[in-house]
Amino acid sequence: MQQRLARGEAAALGELYDRFASLVHSLARRVLGDETAADRITREVFGYIWENPDSYDPKQGSLRSWVAQLAHRQSVHRLRQAEAAAALDRGADAPEPAETERQIREASTAARADYIVTSMPAPLRAALELAYFQRRDYRQTAADLGVTEDEARRRLRLGLQLLSTAHNHRTLPPAQPAEPPPRTPGYGRQL
Repeated sequence: MQQRLARGEAAALGELYDRFASLVHSLARRVLGDETAADRITREVFGYIWENPDSYDPKQGSLRSWVAQLAHRQSVHRLRQAEAAAALDRGADAPEPAETERQIREASTAARADYIVTSMPAPLRAALELAYFQRRDYRQTAADLGVTEDEARRRLRLGLQLLSTAHNHRTLPPAQPAEPPPRTPGYGRQL
């Protein structure tokens, strides 16, 4: 995919968009709490990917993780900008940093939990959904999934362990660059 993007294949960007646009949009919406802002972040992230396909390093993690990280960084950066602008409009010198950072942490944790659930293997996700949304215990979950009780407990335990990592992450700094650079006529790639 990266090589195809580097060659300027618009179809590769379309495939990437089809695979990850809902992830980017949901992460941005979770952080910003605004559908229109999430749409804008989604466009910016895929614009950045189109202009900078070589910025992805497969040694650092999966393509999905990299795209999610770009969305998260851009969303957090946009939230901080919005908070600073709101403070200026109120006549304050700066937003209350502790409150802004608390909002960012809460939104980031929720977005990371969503990402973890959608990324986990289907058997783990199915067990958690039965236990959480349908209030099934491990015996009922085992029966519904057609697995042993030990297997149901194992799936639930592993799924919950994965989910618990949502609280154990650092807030990432803003993406560099925060905004894709302006296009110069005749420079850059065209779709």
